[in-house]
Amino acid sequence: KAGKLAIDRGWAINVGGGFHHCSSDKGGGFCAYADITLAIKFLFERVQGVSKATIIDLDAHQGNGHERDFMDDNRVYIMDAYNRYIYPGDGFAKRAIKRKVELEWGTEDTEYLQKVQTHVEGALNELKPDIIVYNAGTDILDGDPLGGLAISPQGIVKRDEIVFKAARRRRIPILMVTSGGYQKRTARIIADSVINLHNLGLIDKDLATSENYNLNVYPSVPSY
Repeated sequence: KAGKLAIDRGWAINVGGGFHHCSSDKGGGFCAYADITLAIKFLFERVQGVSKATIIDLDAHQGNGHERDFMDDNRVYIMDAYNRYIYPGDGFAKRAIKRKVELEWGTEDTEYLQKVQTHVEGALNELKPDIIVYNAGTDILDGDPLGGLAISPQGIVKRDEIVFKAARRRRIPILMVTSGGYQKRTARIIADSVINLHNLGLIDKDLATSENYNLNVYPSVPSY
């Protein structure tokens, strides 16, 4: 449903999604079903005009589930930035990453945001997709017991802004899922980020009309 909405109006946010360690045949790391894979395959199979996708995975952990699923699929470009020392350390899955950004323990805002800016722009310049799936994990937050990075709340808000601005400039529909985050204050940070995106005009119910996102690229598509 979120993928369909993103194509229709230019953006969608599913605050319950982002199970990036689950592949089509195996669960893992708190992830019971492969929602990123399912969304992309749904769009490829059921939505006319969607034939290329980019996954921008900025959770603290490597997104090995969708990487395994799209290992040999040239229609899907994967950028993944993650703490190189933590779970899952899936060397086989890394072969699917087109733009790999391996981070050190305790990486802070300045270095992190510079790398996000550089590599998001680079990824979207290499391939202009029909849809971006943005895995926006907040386990990069300083103090997260599983992420091992040291990004501030303001850094997370800025990170999301960078990704949405890059998509908006290119008029590429974007589907954001919130993925991992293991501190109580994470919920407030996600809310602040969504409010910031709205205040900047990067998410708005009128985007489809103002930016011509809805190009009638699909006929009737059932809602699930």
